[in-house]
Parts: sequence; structure tokens; C-alpha cells
Amino acid sequence: MSKRIDVSDLDIYYGDFLAVKGVNMEILPRSVTALIGPSGCGKSTFLRTLNRMHEVIPGARVEGKAVMDGLDLYGSDVDPVQVRRQIGMVFQRPNPFPTMSIQENVLAGVKLNRGRLSRSEAAEMVERSLRGANLWNEVKDRLDKPGSGLSGGQQQRLCIARAIAVQPQVLLMDEPCSALDPISTLAIEDLIHELKQDYTIVIVTHNMQQASRVSDRTGFFNLEATGKPGQLVEIDDTTTMFSAPREKSTEDYISGRFG
Repeated sequence: MSKRIDVSDLDIYYGDFLAVKGVNMEILPRSVTALIGPSGCGKSTFLRTLNRMHEVIPGARVEGKAVMDGLDLYGSDVDPVQVRRQIGMVFQRPNPFPTMSIQENVLAGVKLNRGRLSRSEAAEMVERSLRGANLWNEVKDRLDKPGSGLSGGQQQRLCIARAIAVQPQVLLMDEPCSALDPISTLAIEDLIHELKQDYTIVIVTHNMQQASRVSDRTGFFNLEATGKPGQLVEIDDTTTMFSAPREKSTEDYISGRFG
């Protein structure tokens, strides 16, 4: 069951430095929200606040609210580990665990959360997750081989399988195709389309065409000036953002006149 997230007045700090200020955003269930904007404007930092990965960095903190279907993700009684179970993350570079087989990679998060699995449970979960990541047919005969032996695009789909094995409700993707070739990129984009039937997806991308292809809504982040905090300039339906954005800076960025 995918979830909605409402973000209000979110300020993100590294120590005393305000990195991102005043984000207000609705992230809708069963849809893809793309975050675009120049490097260093806080897109990935904001993404990491949604599953409380930001605060893993010493001195990092968040003020404001992020609420998932009524649950304040930063509530004093909320366990960050529980938040990360419900909100999975796929990183920029494929990062399968090198010493683990394909099967062990898929099950890594599940075993961390649930402990022992029966053999039949494990087999069923591996197949379901790899099918969900569109990888099953390519690897079903070599599940005991190392995950690091797969191609880059396959490794990224293996990481997606690992993320969905724990059955989260939200998937965060931080530039999931930036290290991949065009064919692998297309495979991941097709997969994102399929996954949004079951998950709420937020993707950070530097690729304008990718944002326009995969997302339902797009948010544009920008910096006022060097050394100033990043902020969300506007967010709207992707078709509107790419055809008639409200802000000139958005239009300049999307059309490539920005920099």
C-alpha cells in the first residue's frame, strides 16, 4: 500500500549551515515525483530527509514536518529504522554487496529486519523481488553467483530488488541511472513506470528528458546565490512544468539557458 507524504516548512541543516530552507510539498501515492535543479541545490539532501538518512551525518538535523499518512516521520517516539523500512532508497551507483550472491543481496535487508527465513519463504521472496525488478529471467539460473558479476544496469535492478524485498511503501531513487548506459537507463525507466502501480516514488535526476518521461509531478530546486540555502522554487504536474512553468528560473533551467 503506497503512502502519501506531506512536507511542510522543512529546513535542513549541516551543523549551523542551513542547506535547504522552507520546503513545502505533497508527494502523492502511486505516482512518480521527479526533483530537478542544478548541482548543489539540495535535491539529494532533501531526498535523504524523507527516510531519515540525512541525520546519519554528524551534526545534520531537520526542522519542520514530514508526515506520511498521518505519521510524523520526525516525531519523538518514531524509530528512524522503522521509517527506513517503510521508505526504501536506491543510490546513484549500483551498490550490491560484493561478497554476497544475487540471492543473498536480495534478502540482505529482510534478514536484518526479520531474522531467519524458511527456505521456501526465502525462495518465494527472492523470485517475487527479482520479478518486481524485471531481473528474474536474466538471473534465475545463477542466483548463487556474486551480485557484483552482473552488468551495471543489472546491478542497479538488483539494488531495486533488494529495496522492494522489505516491502516498503515509498521508494527514493537518487539519480539511479547516472552511471548507466542508455539501454540500461531505458530498462530502469520502464521499471519505474511499473513500480508506481505499487509504490510512491521520488526520483532525483539531472536528465530533463528522463524527468519528463518518468514522472507525474516535477519539483524544481534552485539556489538564490552561492553560499545561500537551496529551496523548492515550484512543483506541479510534469506536463505543466515542462510546457508552462510559473517561474522564469524554472523555464531557463528546463530549456538549458541556465548556468
